[in-house]
Amino acid sequence: MRKNFGAKPWTYPQPVFIVATYGEDGTPDAMNAAWGGISDDTQLSLCLSAGHKTVANLLARGAFTVSMADASHVVECDYVGIESANQVPDKLEKAGFHTEKAEFVDAPLIKELPMAVECRVISYDKDSCRLVGEIVNVSADERILDGEGKIDPAKLEPIVFDPVNNAYLKLGEKVGNAFRDGMKLK
Repeated sequence: MRKNFGAKPWTYPQPVFIVATYGEDGTPDAMNAAWGGISDDTQLSLCLSAGHKTVANLLARGAFTVSMADASHVVECDYVGIESANQVPDKLEKAGFHTEKAEFVDAPLIKELPMAVECRVISYDKDSCRLVGEIVNVSADERILDGEGKIDPAKLEPIVFDPVNNAYLKLGEKVGNAFRDGMKLK
C-alpha cells in the first residue's frame, strides 16, 4: 500500500548546486540551489527566484558557475543558501570560501569545491523562475580524479538534498553499471 502526499517538489536525489556569480563591483557571490539538473547535452536548468542577488548578477554578467556541494563543506554550502547577499554582500568570505576567475566564463570558481560547471546564460523566465545555461566547460581539481583522470565520486563526496526531511545526504557506493546491466534482460 502506498501513502499519498499530494503534489510536492520531492524527487530523489536532488543535487546540491552552489551557483556562483560576480556582482556589478566584482564581488563574488554564491547561493545554494537544489532544484535543477541537466536539460540537454550542453544545457543545465535551474529554478531560481528573481529576488536572489545571484540571479541579478548572472543576468547582468551573462554567466555563472555551478559547483557540486560536497560532504566536507556542508556547513559552508548551507550557509550560502540561508544567507542573502542582498543583506550580507561578503557572505562567501564569511563562509570561508575563496574564489578564482573561471577560465571560460565571467564568473568565479570556488576553490574549496573541487568540481564545477561553467555556464553562459541562455534564458531566464521570471514567471517560472527557470534559468537555462549553456555548459561551456566542466572542471575538476586533480585531487578528486582517479588513476585514469576521471572524476571519482568517492573522492568528490557529493551531497544531495533530502526535501522530505530537510537533510543533506552523502552519495554512497556503486550498485551497478549504467547502459550495461540492463542488457541481461534483452
